[in-house]
Amino acid sequence: MKVLVSGGSRGIGAAVCIRIAEAASSRGERAQIAVCGLGSSEGQEDVARSVRALGGDAIALSGDLGNIDVAPNLVEAAVSEFGGLDALVANAGMASPGNICDLSADDWDKMFAVNLRGAWLLAKHCHPHLKQSRGAACFTSSMSGQVPHAGSGAYSPSKAALTMLAKTLALEWAPDGIRSNIVSPGMTHTPMSAKMYADPAIKRAREDLIPLSRIGDPKDIANAIEFLISPLASYITGQDLCVDGGFSKSILSHIPGRPSSNS
Repeated sequence: MKVLVSGGSRGIGAAVCIRIAEAASSRGERAQIAVCGLGSSEGQEDVARSVRALGGDAIALSGDLGNIDVAPNLVEAAVSEFGGLDALVANAGMASPGNICDLSADDWDKMFAVNLRGAWLLAKHCHPHLKQSRGAACFTSSMSGQVPHAGSGAYSPSKAALTMLAKTLALEWAPDGIRSNIVSPGMTHTPMSAKMYADPAIKRAREDLIPLSRIGDPKDIANAIEFLISPLASYITGQDLCVDGGFSKSILSHIPGRPSSNS
């Protein structure tokens, strides 16, 4: 399996790279993964080494997806190295909290440039290669793209737009045999959220809201993404899978005085 993973140097993206390599190995295949990051880092090289240790091939590529020239360059480099692509995992993203009316135009544009335009450009340039392989794409959105999240700045709007982009591609790409799906993580412990979960009180309070009583791990999200780009999901396209321990479906459970099973 030949895969380009953006945001692959840490957190969910790193877990995705490793999970793809593990799954390919279990099928008797060799994963070939372009581990893409914002800039060259030891973490990125660690991910590439982990992929190779699992019997795969990996190259480390870098660039800011907020720059319109980066996406085509990443795709070109991956295709040149691997001879094609079977899947795209558009995982790179950024978050910056704030109230909508407090944002500057630059704040708004930067968020959409990375979270939406960067993913669109990756998809656009991957399309001919995915068409040739009848491959798949998976986009990492967010629970915050399914429901409004006050104080998240342009993050929720950008992720909602990303989800719609992926669903639209599912319809446009279906005649080419390409599948397009979305994974929307809930509360997950990543380098981006590590500072918050370092506070035991916040961590416990959030766990108390989640039906499965724990904060997600990047591996939980990686498992879902790997499934959606794998042959096991060959009849699944246009779907948004929320991986959140049941949180987003539990709102009625938090209403005081809810019906009791003993009544």
